[in-house]
Amino acid sequence: MNRSNLRVVFIGTPEFSVPSLAKLVDAGYNVVGVITAPDRKSGRGMKLQQSAVKQFAVSKDIPVLQPTNLKNELFLEELSALNADIQVVIAFRMMPVAVWNMPRLGTINLHASLLPNYRGAAPINWAIINGETETGLTTFKLKHEIDTGDILLQHKMPIEPTENAGSLHDRMMIKGAELVLKTIDGIAEGTLKELPQHIKDEHKKAPKIFKETCEIDWTSSGLSIINLIRGLSPYPTARTQFQDKLLKIYDAVFIPENHERYPGTFDTDKKTYLNFYSNDGTIEVKDVQLEGRRRMPIDALLRGITID
Repeated sequence: MNRSNLRVVFIGTPEFSVPSLAKLVDAGYNVVGVITAPDRKSGRGMKLQQSAVKQFAVSKDIPVLQPTNLKNELFLEELSALNADIQVVIAFRMMPVAVWNMPRLGTINLHASLLPNYRGAAPINWAIINGETETGLTTFKLKHEIDTGDILLQHKMPIEPTENAGSLHDRMMIKGAELVLKTIDGIAEGTLKELPQHIKDEHKKAPKIFKETCEIDWTSSGLSIINLIRGLSPYPTARTQFQDKLLKIYDAVFIPENHERYPGTFDTDKKTYLNFYSNDGTIEVKDVQLEGRRRMPIDALLRGITID
């Protein structure tokens, strides 16, 4: 197999996508173009910022397309002119049929779950929130319904008991790149079989995370609260009200115990610890950000505030 003969268009935006693109380039595949989100204003100076994928593509002199409308005729003409044999899409918005059905070998997607479980926008978060001990990665062919295409390859990964969404994201980002390369190699060699997704029972879902999802319900079990904190850390972060301000909690420990405290009440020595109570134990808060302040360990926060 001569990898340089396969014309690849890569579609993605965030940091999660970059190792997969880099893997294909380093392996000698002919990446003829990259599609990514338009530059966006951000930061204090509201300066235009390039996506992580664009920054990498520019560093490798790969042509970049940044459409605002994926159905725009000019964009579709530019994409068609790249004459791709296959497209790889990772962490990008929904695409019309005219885009994903264009290459002769179709479009593959990397999804951060073992499909058909955790279809949707936030598979890493929901796997941890739901207390899973195992997850994985899936490459599959795109089709009309989101995350429903035929499976190409899967890779299982354990979820460590203290792991959060950020650390799992980073591990999956690296393993995902390896799986993408293995998938493209298999397609190029004609050795992969496409397997349809079969749902025997009601599958678990991974919808977009909203503010309401992030609110801690202290009447829940301590374990479910810890899983919520882990699953939303470091972003968008589990949160609660503390001293009439929003308190984001990045890390905490659950201690099962019997108590007579009302769920959501707290105890503190105002110097070293802040404990909230669930209905079945104590949540020891370790790493936080109080509204109007930066993220810090709990003892640093307590030294800098007055608690009523």
